[in-house]
Amino acid sequence: MFNKGSELLKLCKEQNKKISEIVMEKEMDDNDISYDELMDKMKSVLDTMIKSATTALDKEVISVSKLSGGDAKKMEDYKNKGNTISGELITSAMAKALSTSEVNASMGRIIAAPTAGASGILPSAIITVKDKFNLSEEDMIAGLFTAAGIGEIIAKNATISGAEGGCQAECGAASSMAAAAIVEMVGGNAEASLNAASFAMINIMGLVCDPVAGLVEFPCALRNASGVVNALVSADIAMAGIKSLVPFDEVIDAMYRVGKSMPESLKETALGGVAATPTGDKLKGRVL
Repeated sequence: MFNKGSELLKLCKEQNKKISEIVMEKEMDDNDISYDELMDKMKSVLDTMIKSATTALDKEVISVSKLSGGDAKKMEDYKNKGNTISGELITSAMAKALSTSEVNASMGRIIAAPTAGASGILPSAIITVKDKFNLSEEDMIAGLFTAAGIGEIIAKNATISGAEGGCQAECGAASSMAAAAIVEMVGGNAEASLNAASFAMINIMGLVCDPVAGLVEFPCALRNASGVVNALVSADIAMAGIKSLVPFDEVIDAMYRVGKSMPESLKETALGGVAATPTGDKLKGRVL
């Protein structure tokens, strides 16, 4: 039905439908399932996302390696003091993103959307926008379908793998997915969603993948926190009516070329970036 952002946008305009509606139709057709069956499946996904994004807010969830954990609660406690620099919405979103990252590192259940390493961004974005605008569960599910459509395009035309494209391919894709979802959830059109997705990827393009000790913990969790902020900011830019000079499809092509040009040391091998610092080496030795 669509393989490119331009094709998705054309369908939305021709049929006067939202991105989520086009993606739902594609999913029902591809998997030969009914609307109710599809909604039940996405409701289950949403429930898991909500649980992972809130589990570590009021208790410390420590990773298996003991390298990370407890930061989501620290951020939530900081937010609750009411004297943050960036405001309650931003700090709340970061806390939720950190929560899912910590649940993942502790071998808990998460939704890898698009990957486990970037799994905190989309849930946090969906929940944060739902809470701010008092939206419904149906609105959240529609947002997830919009995100799925953007993620599918990125996966088909570039990569969502940190090992292939660096963290720009993981957290970048997640931020793009979340930004597009946010725009639809707050009433933006398909063109604005694609603009937001473009901004989110442009903002994070070139980001390396350098997990300390080869584990999806540090700096991965921090990048989930900043990734959801990137999505929120990108959605606001698009909702202000600002358009991306470079179309979404070309942005994704550029991300893929950037990823291909990165040295292997910066693509999830833990041989470069912060993973290769003296402290990174010490932590690796402690864990392994």
